[in-house]
Amino acid sequence: MALHEFKAAADSVVANIERVIEGKNAIVRLSLAVLLAEGHLLIEDVPGVGKTKLAKALARSIDCTVRRIQFTPDLLPSDVTGVSIYNQDTHDFEFKPGAVFANLVVGDEINRASPKTQSALLECMEERQVTVDGHSYQLQTPFMVIATQNPIEMEGTYPLPEAQRDRFTARVAIGYPDTTAELEMLNVHGGADPLDELGPVVDADVIRRMINTARHVHVSDAVKQYAVALVHATREAPDLRLGASPRSALQLLRTARAVAALEGREFVLPDDLQALAVPVLAHRLLPTSEAQLARRTTDAIVADLVHRLPVQRAGHGR
Repeated sequence: MALHEFKAAADSVVANIERVIEGKNAIVRLSLAVLLAEGHLLIEDVPGVGKTKLAKALARSIDCTVRRIQFTPDLLPSDVTGVSIYNQDTHDFEFKPGAVFANLVVGDEINRASPKTQSALLECMEERQVTVDGHSYQLQTPFMVIATQNPIEMEGTYPLPEAQRDRFTARVAIGYPDTTAELEMLNVHGGADPLDELGPVVDADVIRRMINTARHVHVSDAVKQYAVALVHATREAPDLRLGASPRSALQLLRTARAVAALEGREFVLPDDLQALAVPVLAHRLLPTSEAQLARRTTDAIVADLVHRLPVQRAGHGR
């Protein structure tokens, strides 16, 4: 796919989502970049700001299979992955796929499910497959998990384990809309929900071609070194007791490729890594008890590391 075709398709998806989500262009574009980087998205924010609506709008903008899972304390792992059922006609076990067998899986309030059920997503998010009763089943392409959770509503919730959080490529917070956007929301959403009228603007085949285009965006050695330096800085930061994993460096680079393509560029800049450092790295890190007492968030720690780390601007030469 040519870069101008890529940008035109991406802009149509973004414009479609913005019919529902007002005044959050950066968040919408990052969500699309995560999909094109073959990653997964965690939307973490207070209730009522449109987390589920963003996830649904992205899913409805693409003509592909979509499944929604409402995570509850009594949700079972087999509800997510599927189960083998004995078929009396064939006298054999037959696999019934679970909700995860779709291109886009919307997991609402993921932290309300038990750790056992949350762990059912680990294999499919990393390996794009599900293993049930010793048999592995491949998932469709593209495949993306978009999960939502409320950070301050702790009653009846289970915190996501580190292994689960590390599988999410990026974490975003939608935040409250500004006055103009909120007024427009009242005008548009006051009578009917525009999500009901939202239709697909691209299909799964176009997304697969866009993913392939994003994979081939050029990354210079200097930019790769800067990505590694960012990740290593988190491991040596005195305010952190758990730094970023090697997986995070890969996902940082993949997302940067997608972001560069979204902007119509054939190469990644250090600025792309700087802009993505907080959403891609911060949710994977664990602060020390001293940092927690000082109310230092991982977002602030990563932003400080980006500010202090020197950038070797050697251009984007091939």
